This record gives sequence, C-alpha cells and structure tokens, in this order.
Amino acid sequence: MAGREFGRGPFLGIVGSYPLWPLGAYVACVAVVVFVMVGLSSVLGQRHRERATCEPYESGIVSQGSARLRMTSQFYLMAMLFVIVDLEAVFIFAWAVAVRELGWTGYAVISLFIVLLLIALIYLWRVGALLWGPRVPNSIVEAGRGGAGPE
Repeated sequence: MAGREFGRGPFLGIVGSYPLWPLGAYVACVAVVVFVMVGLSSVLGQRHRERATCEPYESGIVSQGSARLRMTSQFYLMAMLFVIVDLEAVFIFAWAVAVRELGWTGYAVISLFIVLLLIALIYLWRVGALLWGPRVPNSIVEAGRGGAGPE
C-alpha cells in the first residue's frame, strides 16, 4: 500500500481508520425491512369495518365516559419531581460505582451534591410544592393556630 495514508479513503469517516460503510449498510437493511413489513401488512392485512371496530377496548371492560381528563398542575409537578429525583439517583449510583477511583475529592463533591439536594427539598417543602390537595389561604391557617387573622 505504497503512497496511501492510513485512515484515508473514500469510505472512511471522520472517526479515524474505521470504515463507515458497514453502518450505512446496516441503516439501509433496517430501512428495507421496515418498508417491507409496513408494505406487506397494508397489502395482506384484513379490511373490515364493523360496529365494534372503532370502539375502545380496555382489558374486556367497556369504557364509560371520555378519556380526556383534566389533570391538575400539581400532578405534573409531582411527575417532574419524580423524574428529577430519579435522575439524581442515577448520579449518586454512578458515584457509588466509581467511589474508589474518585477518592476524597469525589466524596466531597457528592456530599456537596446531596447537601444541595436537601436544600432544594427544604425549599420546596417550605413553599408548599409538595402539598397535594386544595390550597388553604394563610389567613385560615393562622386563625386555626391562634394567630391574628383578618376580622
């Protein structure tokens, strides 16, 4: 291979000396399989239009009412908090896996991370973001505790 540099050629990618044509062949094969499956299902599939075809079916139970329910913003807030806590657990688990390599510096960083999480949790608790249910005005809460409410 005189005169030819290693890692250069028409089918070699930016990633170095690895050729990219196998990836292109794989993508082409996947596309062909998908188009064949969709095409065959549309050609060979059954076509029937009966009364029960368009009805929703949920585990043998006839549905009642509409599936369009209005959820409160608190539901979405809890969902976001769950995702955030789940992501934090992933970070802590990754630290636990590499704890020996990270040493005391990693311990200090994860300790700071957990302290920040606790500060955020206390803040959310104080502002009432974790309360589930109807909001009670502060004047009613203070009146129930013996505070000076509006008279």
